[in-house]
Amino acid sequence: MESTQKPRVKICCIGSVAEARMAVRFGASALGLVSRMPSGPGVISEELIAEIAASVPPPIATFLLTCEQSAEAIIEQQRRCGTNTVQICDRLARGSHADLRRALPGIHLVQVIHVTGEESVDEAVAVAPHLDAVLLDSGNQSLAVKELGGTGRVHNWELSRKIRERIAKPVFLAGGLRPDNVREAIVAVGPFGLDLCSGVRTDGRLDEGKLAAFFERVRA
Repeated sequence: MESTQKPRVKICCIGSVAEARMAVRFGASALGLVSRMPSGPGVISEELIAEIAASVPPPIATFLLTCEQSAEAIIEQQRRCGTNTVQICDRLARGSHADLRRALPGIHLVQVIHVTGEESVDEAVAVAPHLDAVLLDSGNQSLAVKELGGTGRVHNWELSRKIRERIAKPVFLAGGLRPDNVREAIVAVGPFGLDLCSGVRTDGRLDEGKLAAFFERVRA
């Protein structure tokens, strides 16, 4: 997938309708809504996810972040939450992306690849044909308590660029993005989209000043 000069921006860990509106007002083209996770920030109830998703204007993508590893469980969860995109934060263990496609027509599928080493490149190349996009993050599925996002850590952007160059699907870059490093990330990886949570928050709340600074750097 060719790089884009001005990547789309997904603001994750949205916690209210008011935060969703703020993110969209500053220029977000996608919002991340975090369901139950083994660790990490931003978790909200499925009822609140459904409320926020229903409030978002149609051009904006609403991502349901799920830790479920069963296609059947993901299908049921998306139907409860009503988002237009599913972000699968762990590897599917039961069922397939094809099962999700059949059951959820019109719903976009995004698989998270946690970039830990060269093996992550092969994983991304193998799974990309079944998806609408791949999201590269800095978690670790091998820990006793899995990290499936929201770590605030930067991973190896050289590997992220290698993945972006080898797959034919859009790539979102996540992991430790902030106003002070976003231009470097764009140059290093050339992603289709940027995904961030803690980098635009203060004490867990979306910060207008940090949002403004981030979007200014992206558009520069």
